[in-house]
Amino acid sequence: MPKPALPPTEITRPFWDAAREHRLAIQRCDDCSSWVHWPQVRCPRCGCEHLTPTDVSGRGTIYSFTIVHHVFMPQFEPDIPYILALVELDEQPGLRLLANIVDCPDDALRIGMPVELSFEDRGTITLPQFRPIDRAEARS
Repeated sequence: MPKPALPPTEITRPFWDAAREHRLAIQRCDDCSSWVHWPQVRCPRCGCEHLTPTDVSGRGTIYSFTIVHHVFMPQFEPDIPYILALVELDEQPGLRLLANIVDCPDDALRIGMPVELSFEDRGTITLPQFRPIDRAEARS
């Protein structure tokens, strides 16, 4: 049985379309230049209705995380345990994305760990995920 996924809406479609192309596109306000995520109709900072999906670097740091050990749905049982994290993207303080952390042992996780974008193709949807990078790579 496939893992469930949220169907795209008119507002979220550009995010999911970019992910399918292995790009991370976050809305950016045309008036105040603030980044906005989760996709919105209006900029929460200035109220502008002109938000443009714009590619971001795909780099950030772990703001918070949890290691999931409980099986909430049977489709996820083979993945247990898995890491779910709030990743703060480099583009703007407070710009955070909820995603899995992959290619990282549980005991290596830490708040502030630099991460980079990776993707999981899951049938008709592609999920942005993150994996650790070392500090030297993060500066380049």
